[in-house]
Amino acid sequence: MARLTCILFVLLTSVPGATANDIKSPEPGTSVEMPYLMAPLTEDDRLVAYAYISSKVIASSPSAAIDIRNKTPFLQDAFVRDVNRLPIAAGGNFDSIDQGAAVGRLLKDARRITGVGKVAGFEIIRIQIALLNPRT
Repeated sequence: MARLTCILFVLLTSVPGATANDIKSPEPGTSVEMPYLMAPLTEDDRLVAYAYISSKVIASSPSAAIDIRNKTPFLQDAFVRDVNRLPIAAGGNFDSIDQGAAVGRLLKDARRITGVGKVAGFEIIRIQIALLNPRT
């Protein structure tokens, strides 16, 4: 369990190639928090865990954020289909996810659903992994 906690801490606190000064806060009113996303994690084609992912879509403007909020059900549908179509586990490992690849895929989905120029970014806020049969 300590190993899993350590992995999650590293995943949630690291942004490759960026320092604290490089990360800019989004303009007020442009962050659209998404409902939790449940992503299946498999090992040898067997479901072993779910990753509960809280995320937000960063809009290019406050008016674009309104459009994104109105499309939340369609975004959530696209996100669920994406994580169920292709695995998001890091290197086939079920106790962590490939955060960079997941962000890239979900950002692409968000831009496709909302239209040109409305989505400036996508952020994963938190990842919680729940094993189906925790090992003792």
